[in-house]
Amino acid sequence: MDSAPLPEVHSAPRNSLSVTFAVWNALFLREAVARLSTTRGAWVLIVLEPVLHVCFMLLFYTILRTRSVAGADVAVWLVLGLTGYFTVQNVFQRAMGAVDANKALFAYRQVRPIDTVIVRAALEGLLGVVILLVLLGGLAFLGRSIIPDAPMETILSFAGLMLCALGVGLVLSVLSDLIPEAGNLTIFLFRPLYFLSGAIFPLSAIPIQYREWAFLNPFAHGLELLRSSFFPIYHAAPEASFEYLFGFAATSIFLGLALQVRFAHKLRAK
Repeated sequence: MDSAPLPEVHSAPRNSLSVTFAVWNALFLREAVARLSTTRGAWVLIVLEPVLHVCFMLLFYTILRTRSVAGADVAVWLVLGLTGYFTVQNVFQRAMGAVDANKALFAYRQVRPIDTVIVRAALEGLLGVVILLVLLGGLAFLGRSIIPDAPMETILSFAGLMLCALGVGLVLSVLSDLIPEAGNLTIFLFRPLYFLSGAIFPLSAIPIQYREWAFLNPFAHGLELLRSSFFPIYHAAPEASFEYLFGFAATSIFLGLALQVRFAHKLRAK
């Protein structure tokens, strides 16, 4: 007796949201493997860069016999500033090159240029959090106090920094792909941010008549707010505000998304 034929199984079509998350997951794993295994010991170099900068600047402040900066422990102050700045820099610089580096993947219609930018930014942000926790853990081992005075403000400050960097990365990913020279010019123009963001010196030390110019930079707001959330007696510059930080983040992300949608076909084709 012949057995009855098995009924055909039709898998339910996935909605666009589940497809997007599946694409992000695959891209994230691909980017993580590439980022951490490009060369032997690549992950060591990722951690080593901020460590060397912190050690060098800590030596500089030690020579000056400075144990605190604006009421904050100089070691923790430097770790927050330098790690925060390098994370921001890595987010928007890596996001800027995401479209060009993943051209081959656009043959799959599920993968869009904007996906590669968001995933790269997320990976760099996660690496930044890990590096910050590792460095703070090292300071705690040495007897330093690393518990933030206002944990929620710490989270908001770091999130604001990452969102600002994402917005800048979204905009630059379009400009650098359509105009290749724009990428090199942007990297050159952004180099002074290392100093203008207050990564290695307190912005409150800038004379008042010039300080408002420094605080046109959203990353200066983020780093200053991040530090003030850790230390109850930190003398933060009064110009730092969450309103400006998240306002810039929202504006830059909106502009970046608009550019991504407007030039989506060109980004795929170039």
